[in-house]
Amino acid sequence: MYDLLHRPGEMRERTLQITVPDDMGTDIIAVKAGSTLDVDLRLESLHDGILVSADVSGTASGECVRCLIDIEHPVEVEIQELFAYSHDEAFEYEVQVDTIDLEPVIRDAVVLSLPFQPVCQDDCLGLCPQCGVRLLDNPGHEHEAPVDPRWAALAGLDGLKHEPQEDVADASSGVTEEKR
Repeated sequence: MYDLLHRPGEMRERTLQITVPDDMGTDIIAVKAGSTLDVDLRLESLHDGILVSADVSGTASGECVRCLIDIEHPVEVEIQELFAYSHDEAFEYEVQVDTIDLEPVIRDAVVLSLPFQPVCQDDCLGLCPQCGVRLLDNPGHEHEAPVDPRWAALAGLDGLKHEPQEDVADASSGVTEEKR
């Protein structure tokens, strides 16, 4: 990289494989420590600093938030960042002596590209709320309708005989005729 410093118009391209030192992501999904990220890097010297353009690819692993099975998610991000020669409020990163620290830039881009709520597939049905069975594995899974606890005491009354009552109109007409 030393040959790029303060030489506007110079460009270098590199291909790197980076071993991730720490998890990049959340507890739900992350590029795990020890996995590899492939980086296609382009460094261009400008008057203000070094313009870094990179395509980063790898694989994140985690858990579906609906059904809790293990999933893998492809990670593909593009980065373009200017590393300034001198400290300036307009630039977030700067060249340190004759090196560029790409780790924070790559980490930020990878973490922001990960899904907030990862799912194994878009139409994942999740788990049965009563017994925890994965609904995609058992599409016809059902339970009996729950009995309302307020009516539970009446559940045993199904065996009682129901006797029809006399027609109210007939009964009342008979009473009125007897009184006449």
